[in-house]
Amino acid sequence: MQRTNLKMLAEHLSLTQGTVSRALNEYPDISKSTRKRVREAANAMGYAPNPTARRLATGVAEVVAYVLPERHSGMSESFIAPLLQGIGESLSERGWDLLVTQARNTEDEIAALRRLTTSRQISGVVLSRPHKKDPRIDFLRTTNFPFVVHGRSDDCDDYAWYDVDNKAAFTDAVERLIKLRHRRIGLIGGPLHFSFAQMRAEGYADALAQHGIAFDSALVKTAALSEEAGESAAGELLDRKHPPTALLCTTDTQALGALTALRRRDLIPGEDVSLIGYDGLAIGRHTNPPLTTMAQPQADSGRRLGEMLLAIIDGGTPTDFQELHSADFLNRKTLGPAPEGKRKTTNKDTEKGED
Repeated sequence: MQRTNLKMLAEHLSLTQGTVSRALNEYPDISKSTRKRVREAANAMGYAPNPTARRLATGVAEVVAYVLPERHSGMSESFIAPLLQGIGESLSERGWDLLVTQARNTEDEIAALRRLTTSRQISGVVLSRPHKKDPRIDFLRTTNFPFVVHGRSDDCDDYAWYDVDNKAAFTDAVERLIKLRHRRIGLIGGPLHFSFAQMRAEGYADALAQHGIAFDSALVKTAALSEEAGESAAGELLDRKHPPTALLCTTDTQALGALTALRRRDLIPGEDVSLIGYDGLAIGRHTNPPLTTMAQPQADSGRRLGEMLLAIIDGGTPTDFQELHSADFLNRKTLGPAPEGKRKTTNKDTEKGED
């Protein structure tokens, strides 16, 4: 049986092929009634447009590129997978595709962006994990190429972004710990050239100051965004002469490492030491015990990023698409009151001695 093509659909409707094509692509110069009649006939006759022909006809690539963040560990990272899922879902509703690319460093990312934006193979770009001063964003500004950022740089007034209020989230987390009588609250921070890491560190410091608790640099460790780095940083803090009674981690991935550090020292999360992560990764529900965290649903943010970028590609003004959301606190089993009295002695105490 011959597959219905554009010519057959146009003849059936007694319209020109150009009119049918423009109706299917929702051109505003075609009346709503005609667009509706064409869509209904296309569905009834089983017509499916040829995407290659459509892209050639419209001059729109119908592909969006996502640039994997610097020093990304691969597609399996829990943070990235749901974000890509959400972006892909929003694009698929329009029949668009998602292209994922990776570079070794910022310079390679810019080279990749230059190649992609001049290739006519993509129509827009999604960036994530922006730096405070981000050369990728500076480059895209010079091209007038449609883009949207998951997060914000220091100067974010003139482009589209979707972000969670990182500073407020960490202020909230510290305040919850203070209400549970914690006063020695450790922070495992992220590299401070990342905007989100800087804002989360500021939220931590502000909350301490608001409650009259002196900032203690001995309770703060900056670590890479990995499980191994989280374990190492947590271990250093826990082995101090006066260790923290709670640990606040910049990412859930770091917090997974901190859980390992606690187990190695025979410390019970939520009883001997409280632990809070950030991201709301699904794996946190299945740790032992389940991880208390500040959640930012990645699939939802991915869908919204895709919708925003499509709207900009369609002619929307980038500055009309700037959204700040709140993180959700997920209270599981690694949060509890500050322990009374001296922390129990562990093997690590005797090995390390005093600071």
